[in-house]
Amino acid sequence: MDPTHDRVKSSGRVSSETSQPIRFAGSVLDAQRHVCAFFHSPDEEYGVLLPFIKEGFERGEKAFHIVDPKLRAEHRLRLASAGIDVETAEKSGQFVLRNWADAYLRDGHFDQDRMLALIQEVLDGGRQQGFALTRLVAHMEWALEDRPGVDDLVEYETRLNYVLPRYKDPVI
Repeated sequence: MDPTHDRVKSSGRVSSETSQPIRFAGSVLDAQRHVCAFFHSPDEEYGVLLPFIKEGFERGEKAFHIVDPKLRAEHRLRLASAGIDVETAEKSGQFVLRNWADAYLRDGHFDQDRMLALIQEVLDGGRQQGFALTRLVAHMEWALEDRPGVDDLVEYETRLNYVLPRYKDPVI
């Protein structure tokens, strides 16, 4: 990793995007920070995700999560169970929780161009708000359903792999 330290002022404090390692699932994310993870159960999923998510909150990084609208309340409870003050983080702008319909499936279908634009907007926006990094966690079970545009998912993921190297932000 780059040993230099970029300093960004945010809310009167100084955050440091540094050589601090970003840990995920027992590994350290290096230059490639786009991860696709598959899980057998919600408990396994959160066993892997929560340490990664909590580390970001503890460092003062932004968190942007996209979840199934039916699992929104459960997601918030899982974060709270890890000691994350979800309400305070939302009020401060550190945490944003979106449903699939507000991200992947706007207007009822998947549009890869619109989603790529949203990802870039979120990552650029975090930096503009003063966050050194944004940790983006997107649940994508919607892709297992027969949704309009789902056939474009592989192309979208390929295109995303060309966009994300411009950012240091981890995307899971």
